[in-house]
Amino acid sequence: MGDQWTGLLHGLASNEAAPADVLLRLLGHEDEWLRRAVAKRAVLPQEVIEAVLVHPDRHVRMALAENGSVDPGQRARLVDDPAPSVHLTLAHGPLAYRRRVAPLPDRAYERLLAHPRGLVGHELVVWGAPPAHILAGLAHHGHPAFRSAACRVWDRLADEARERLLHDEDPDVRQAAALQVCHEDEERTTWLAGRLGDGWPGVSEVLARGRLTRELAERVVAEGERLAAIAGNPSLPSDLVARLAVDPDPRVRLQVSARPELSESQRAAIDYTVGAEDRLSTLDWVWERREDAAFLRRCAQSAHTWLRRSAAVCPGLPADAVELLARDEDFAVRLLLAEFHPEPPPELLLDLYLNGTHRAVGMLVTRPGFPAAGLAARLGDSPDPRGRRLALRDPGLEPELLDRLSRDPETRADAGRDPRLPVARIRALLADPDRDAAAAAAANPALPAGDMRRLLDRAGVPEIPVNDRTIDC
Repeated sequence: MGDQWTGLLHGLASNEAAPADVLLRLLGHEDEWLRRAVAKRAVLPQEVIEAVLVHPDRHVRMALAENGSVDPGQRARLVDDPAPSVHLTLAHGPLAYRRRVAPLPDRAYERLLAHPRGLVGHELVVWGAPPAHILAGLAHHGHPAFRSAACRVWDRLADEARERLLHDEDPDVRQAAALQVCHEDEERTTWLAGRLGDGWPGVSEVLARGRLTRELAERVVAEGERLAAIAGNPSLPSDLVARLAVDPDPRVRLQVSARPELSESQRAAIDYTVGAEDRLSTLDWVWERREDAAFLRRCAQSAHTWLRRSAAVCPGLPADAVELLARDEDFAVRLLLAEFHPEPPPELLLDLYLNGTHRAVGMLVTRPGFPAAGLAARLGDSPDPRGRRLALRDPGLEPELLDRLSRDPETRADAGRDPRLPVARIRALLADPDRDAAAAAAANPALPAGDMRRLLDRAGVPEIPVNDRTIDC
């Protein structure tokens, strides 16, 4: 089968209006990636789900296992699948980027945790995302890795369970528990620093937030190997803070400059820089007060870029601070505000999308408040194809402009997906030599179901009863 037909069929697989019989025929196609594409759809008719659950290709069933858009109760049925690889995929959980996926029913987690192949349960607790109450129930589990996983929900554990984990016979479990309390426990911070040594990256986290004894702090400063980690530690003695404030390493000085107890003038007295491309994690002490409007306003007004970046991701940022950061000179501040604030300014989203060079700006069209009305008049004739594509978002887009955009080589594929496009034009695009445009037309929900079936006929896709074949284990 040629590439043109492959593209058309993949377009059909993603068409949200494709009826069940079309999807079932696609499930029987020889192209494995096409079959997987059907199982990964955001919306699957029940008839298609039933076919996927008994599909002979385990990779198709695995695709359903990692589809976070499917009802958890339906995905949970895969615990009865004959293939351990499907159970492993189910345990790992859906592939989701910055979105919450509803958990499986408790009975599914119980089955996965008790799986005869220990790797399945291990995958669930280490890489999966079981609910907190499931993890909390592992505090007394017979396997150390499961007890370590329970430490991740420390706040959900009873005092007795915490104490038991802190004195567990397994050193890895004790380590996992100690990491949860080291911010208030000097003894366990010292123990962790010694146990982890220089061979484990996590020692930097311990030195950054664990409660330090004077002896440990002086030793780390004298050794000079983990200064950037310890420089921001809240319990670092003030004389050592002053020493690190003039350290030759700019990374160390930057960490000191972002300490919470410093005033604006004290920060300014430190020779630090924040580069436009510097990747800085959100400051813990700012995030801890992410709903404190007055505090976040002060951070947004700070001369320190790191404080402003940290404030930009906080949901409690007040409206006046949002407006201020939307005009910030630092691109990362504006981008973080656009990505994470519950109500980012629409004009900020539009400006970053059109003018930003970071790969993340392409995702901004999915953010709440991204403008739509009026974009056709503003951008329909833009010399920038990104602007012309945005014109398609306008609910008031005129038919003439839509038709023109469907013939523009730079916007043809995007326009081909628009359900406002006349059926005759959609049919014409199906035969377009531009494979992307043809595939987009096949994905258009306004394409009549009869046309979809005729496409399958012309592509030679037979009606195959998938549940009559042997299941691949």
